[in-house]
Amino acid sequence: MSSREFNQDVGKAKRATEKGPVFITDRGTPAHVLLTVDEYYRLTEAAESVADMLAMPESAEIEFNPIRSKTITLREVDLS
Repeated sequence: MSSREFNQDVGKAKRATEKGPVFITDRGTPAHVLLTVDEYYRLTEAAESVADMLAMPESAEIEFNPIRSKTITLREVDLS
């Protein structure tokens, strides 16, 4: 649905959400999505935040063995 169509008939857009998400476009490019509140809650309930996904118990240990890089001198670099 274009932004113009949305502005002219918001009720139609609301009714269309009963069948699924309504994509609202600006100049043919999707810009917004209109959902029912139930669908929004369903989608956001299942999703964890990035912080939650990255959180680790305090007892977790991470082994970190960085690779040492070789120091390069200017004599080793071909500047031609």
